[in-house]
Amino acid sequence: MPHVLHPSTLKFYLSLIRPVTNSLAPPPLLAVKPAPGRETYGKKMEGVYQKLRNLDAYPKINEDFYSRTLSGGLITLISSTLMLFLFFSEFTAAAAREEVVVRRLSPLPQSPVPAAAAATKGHSGLLTNSKSGHSGLLSSKSGQLGGDSKRMKGLFKSKPRTPVDIVRQTRDILIFADQSSTSLSDSKREEKMAELAKNIRELKSILYGNSESEPVSEACAQLTQEFFRENTLRLLIVCLPQLNLEARKDATQIVANLQRQQVNSRLIASDYLEKNTDLLDILIAGYENTDMALHYGVMLRECIRHQTVARYVLESPNVKKLFDFIQLPYFDISADAAATFKELLTRHKSTVAEFLSKNYDWFFGEFNSKLLESTNYITRRQAVKLLGDMLLDRSNAVVMTRYVSSRDNLRILMNLLRESSKSIQVEAFHVFKLFVANQNKPPDIISILVANRSKLLRLFADFKIDKEDEQFEADKAQVVREIASLEPRE
Repeated sequence: MPHVLHPSTLKFYLSLIRPVTNSLAPPPLLAVKPAPGRETYGKKMEGVYQKLRNLDAYPKINEDFYSRTLSGGLITLISSTLMLFLFFSEFTAAAAREEVVVRRLSPLPQSPVPAAAAATKGHSGLLTNSKSGHSGLLSSKSGQLGGDSKRMKGLFKSKPRTPVDIVRQTRDILIFADQSSTSLSDSKREEKMAELAKNIRELKSILYGNSESEPVSEACAQLTQEFFRENTLRLLIVCLPQLNLEARKDATQIVANLQRQQVNSRLIASDYLEKNTDLLDILIAGYENTDMALHYGVMLRECIRHQTVARYVLESPNVKKLFDFIQLPYFDISADAAATFKELLTRHKSTVAEFLSKNYDWFFGEFNSKLLESTNYITRRQAVKLLGDMLLDRSNAVVMTRYVSSRDNLRILMNLLRESSKSIQVEAFHVFKLFVANQNKPPDIISILVANRSKLLRLFADFKIDKEDEQFEADKAQVVREIASLEPRE
């Protein structure tokens, strides 16, 4: 016979379970939709409770009925309670996850509703545990994702460009610009020119350094070697007119700096230019372009630092063009051409002496007629100063002796002594004293000096410079004595 519970015992057990089932009811704030079959189950249980309340009214009910009904109901109640507990645990965990996500998305704290706080008071421990568990999981996951993200960024981060890379990219763009200058659209051309200007600026920064760091010799050597390995210098010179003004300035400074860079104690720029002398012709012809003259002029002067380059320029027909460029009506261009002319005739002493000896007649013929007798004051002043520098150099002693033996040259210098400009007078005096100091004066030179003796002595009596110069006064006194003691020769 099955075990039968007394109705009073079942009533006691139900009184213990009833508060638990009530406490497990979801809080009203969460508004959980009842699980399927929940309403039917409630109605059945309400019927059971009603029967229990009426037990005293039906004392003669068969005990087997009580046992079967209440035992089955108790088992159903316990199993349903366990299912409800599992459901509610899962629900609170989901709510905790949702709350964590909301808090991470919204920076504003959410104040709890008092009613909700009261309703969930009994489940605070459960909620706390659920929240902490899921938030820790999310935190660990987010930290892991953050670390992975950093590692991925490091994996795909572009490497910094080396000097060799920049030179190669610059060369590629120069080739593209040179070959496609007429076929490029305006937008594409602007994009390429902007990228080219950026690369040129970076090359300049490597060679010259910046406000924060000095140039690194190893980087400069790598840049220089790569620059002259291919025709990057040629491309830069040829494409210079296509660049904007700032890029032209940067490119000019790059070319100038490269002439001084040594690789393995050797100026490789000199070797390159010696094999590509046509670039020097391009630079000289640049004076014909008013927009490019100053840029090409700076490049040309830096290239002349190499003796082989200076020799080529002096021996080329292009050197005659410099006489014309010095007389251009544009002051800045004519002054730049004069600076290049002076650099060419004064830097490499032995090369200049050889050139002047071989080309004396045509050179000084051009020099006197186009420069010393020019109608431009600046040109005359620069020319007479350069003439003195050349003739007073010991390496040009043979040329100087030949020059001061010419009566035509003496006549030009005596006219310059009569200039109203004190600067031209002083520079002309330094050349004139060479005629007087020559111990082997030709007869025609002596005749001219004697014929103009009185005029010359009066000139030198009042000839003074603004600042005291003992050497100048000594030279003037010696010239006066020489002229005064001259005797005409038959």
